[in-house]
Amino acid sequence: MFDGKSILITGGTGSFGKKFVQIILDRYKPAKLIVFSRDELKQFEMSQRFSVSQYPCLRYFLGDVRDRDRLHRAFSGVDYVVHAAALKQVPAAEYNPAECIKTNIMGAMNVIDAALYNNVKRVVALSTDKACNPVNLYGATKLCSDKLFVAANVYSGVGQATRFSVVRYGNVLGSRGSVVPFFKERAQTGVLPITDPRMTRFWITLDQGVHFVMKVMEISKGGEIFVPKIPSMKITDLADAIAPDCRQEVVGIRPGEKIHETLIGEDEGRNTLEYNDCYVIRQNPFARDADLSLNNGGRPCPDGFHYCSDQNPDLLTITALKDVLSGIEDDYSIEKSRWSMSDVPR
Repeated sequence: MFDGKSILITGGTGSFGKKFVQIILDRYKPAKLIVFSRDELKQFEMSQRFSVSQYPCLRYFLGDVRDRDRLHRAFSGVDYVVHAAALKQVPAAEYNPAECIKTNIMGAMNVIDAALYNNVKRVVALSTDKACNPVNLYGATKLCSDKLFVAANVYSGVGQATRFSVVRYGNVLGSRGSVVPFFKERAQTGVLPITDPRMTRFWITLDQGVHFVMKVMEISKGGEIFVPKIPSMKITDLADAIAPDCRQEVVGIRPGEKIHETLIGEDEGRNTLEYNDCYVIRQNPFARDADLSLNNGGRPCPDGFHYCSDQNPDLLTITALKDVLSGIEDDYSIEKSRWSMSDVPR
């Protein structure tokens, strides 16, 4: 579906963006692939790996999602947009709340406005487990962003094809913000800091996340929140998998941090359909084609359903974590996706 099309990714120099660009270039022949981000140094470094001379379809656009005019220009002629730009560090967002709001909420509004103005066909926004029942500012801003993208489907006028959907998943194993490189660095001291020994987290690899987003881009009708079925792990098991000989020192939870993560809350569960490989939350009953997902094999979730990391039946063992970690060398590593996505809504 991407051959001959124009694709843009905001925050394109991040871990997800680099993996997304690599997979698109390896598997498709887009007319144009635009990396939109605000950091010229990261763009320069990325261009050393993915050069315009080697990939003539590549474009590197400097710009900030806070700048609506720049987005309007960048989105001109674009068919598909992946919105990955965000301020994601929980402690930094707690200390700089206004900056987080400007990027994650106002930036989302600008992306929506530019997509509608330029009649972009599909927009998929990346969310986070922290947007469900948020206890920190980062999660609260991403919840607002999710609501904005779901509601944006109402604003598409007659004859306009723009559709907005959201992908929500957990921590990305191997990304720049992952605890894995931090643990590997601290392992040299012989002590690994553990915030809380009870802590559990959802985990997904960069490769899996990119493939899931690409499939959602293909099948979304607009207004959905897609949640992949992914494994959970205990933070102490991750520490044992990375550095079994290190002593673990409990240092306490950081501001805004949860002990367990939730991808689907109980209130959202009432509007959730289950498929073999994912869940689909329909949050906007006013969106066009809002009832179509009821007729494609999705199973309504039972009363009281919620999807939490501590109650997830797919719990990674220490051995399984070691296997996963061995396949992740850097942002450009590729491993086989775990989802066929054969039964999700079409």
